[in-house]
Amino acid sequence: MDNLITLVNKIQRACTALGDHGEENALPTLWDALPSIAVVGGQSSGKSSVLESIVGRDFLPRGSGIVTRRPLVLQLHKTDEGSRDYAEFLHQPRKKYTDFALVRKEIADETDRITGRSKQVSSVPIHLSIYSPNVVNLTLIDLPGLTKVAIGQPESVVADIENMVRSFIEKPNSLILAISPANQDLATSDAIKISREVDPKGERTFGVLTKVDLMDKGTNAVDILEGKAYRLQFPWVGVVNRSQADINKSVDMVVARRREREYFSSNPDYKHIAHRMGSEHLAKMLSKHLETVIKSRIPSLQSLINKTITDIEAELSRLGKPIASDAGGQLYAILEICRAFDQIFKEHLDGVRPGGDRIYNVFDNQLPAALKRLSFEKNLSMENVRKRITEADGYQPHLIAPEQGYRHLIETSLSTIKGPAEATVDAIHYVLKDLAHKSLTETAELKQYPSLRIEVGNAAVDALEKLRDESRKSAVKLVEMECSYLTVDFFRKLPQDLEKGGNPSQSVFDRYNESYLHRIGNNVLAYVNMVCGYLRNAIPKSVVHCQVREAKRSLLDHFFTELGKKEGKQLSTLLDEDPAVMERRAGLGKRLELYKSAQAEIDGVAF
Repeated sequence: MDNLITLVNKIQRACTALGDHGEENALPTLWDALPSIAVVGGQSSGKSSVLESIVGRDFLPRGSGIVTRRPLVLQLHKTDEGSRDYAEFLHQPRKKYTDFALVRKEIADETDRITGRSKQVSSVPIHLSIYSPNVVNLTLIDLPGLTKVAIGQPESVVADIENMVRSFIEKPNSLILAISPANQDLATSDAIKISREVDPKGERTFGVLTKVDLMDKGTNAVDILEGKAYRLQFPWVGVVNRSQADINKSVDMVVARRREREYFSSNPDYKHIAHRMGSEHLAKMLSKHLETVIKSRIPSLQSLINKTITDIEAELSRLGKPIASDAGGQLYAILEICRAFDQIFKEHLDGVRPGGDRIYNVFDNQLPAALKRLSFEKNLSMENVRKRITEADGYQPHLIAPEQGYRHLIETSLSTIKGPAEATVDAIHYVLKDLAHKSLTETAELKQYPSLRIEVGNAAVDALEKLRDESRKSAVKLVEMECSYLTVDFFRKLPQDLEKGGNPSQSVFDRYNESYLHRIGNNVLAYVNMVCGYLRNAIPKSVVHCQVREAKRSLLDHFFTELGKKEGKQLSTLLDEDPAVMERRAGLGKRLELYKSAQAEIDGVAF
């Protein structure tokens, strides 16, 4: 079972090393889920003496006022008989202390490193491991002593200490070692008062009564120690601390423990409960109970660790990879992000993602509707046909057919198709631009880098505008080609007057009667409609060739060319990730390391 406490010790050390010590933080915390024993007591309650008695060494700083100003995570490791006692600090992993006076000095110095000499308090713990054959496997968290008056320290320190103590003991996984002096009224005990607030039923509080030997003559603490005065779920333990004279004379702990045993076994008031009194019994009881609690919490701890690992990995995936420091790595990262954007854009066009069907809708609905709305009535009215035919004839009327008049009427009618052709190009440009914007939004990696997102977005729009201009030229050119060269076969197949039994003399001498002009207008309209039918299919082909296909093939080609010319500093400006995101990623990376380490430690323990 000892390996369970060792397991928690390892995880606690890893937590502290990676900045997880249970204080309020936006990052997930493992510290709060670990079972622990928090030592609580007021100033002069004998808290330090109890801890030193459990360890069997003088190692805690002493003095007036508030001496303990940071939590001390005290991890005790039982070693083989005959081995030498030594101590190690987490912040000095390669240094072993065999002189415990130096341990006391280092605790004070390390406290000042964080809090300075301002006598402020800090919730960042100090980790101290003590290895000895004279201890049981146990972990205790020594918290600053509760006080009602700040002497030589800021006024806020009273509330700061109380808030810190409460933050440790209010957690459901925290066992409370409440230390109260027997020579004071238990009703005024700071430890009992704050413990009762967070654990009103006393289900996780261990009561320790110190200075039992200093009570007034004729009084005893039997009612308290038997749980009659204040009942807790666990039996009270009485201890006899070394006196100040003993401390000054550096009385050996072995001697002090023997005196303590003798006191309880020989005192008629406590003889009947002597077997469960004293610091040695207290240490064994706490060790056994801590092992039991740890074992019961392992399944929920494993579940928490596995779930948190999954959550952290998912968030890290959303946050994206960290920025490379070298120019080559940055260029590669930018290209990969751009390729991801380009792929999403292609997927929209290819139907893997929605939106590409809007292009077909332009070709199948908007363009035919626009062509249908074209009005040729004004251009092919009797007045205009007569005018165009006579103007085209000049001073000499046409002999057989008014060819120049036909051409003029056809060209002016066909030129109106340029409008729907250009509108089709613009409609496709709008769709492509919208799909590019959607692709920017859907490219998760671009959310990391606002400047790169803007640059890629601008580059895509610039490229699409150039493709639009080229596509517009091509579509207009299709219309102009139809104006430039008419399909002769269409007119050769038109019925002639004689074939219909017409009067040749009328067709020669009366060229401008309404029937004749009407037939010319109908012929021109039939030809224009034929060309509209052809362009209805040709314009989409041109637009897809010049606009859609090129956007799919080379949307960011120019951006890539310009990117290759940029220097390291310019590349860095494109990868201007939000510092908060960078900090979050780094913090999550450390937390993931911690949780995976804890997972491996738990998996490696045999129950």
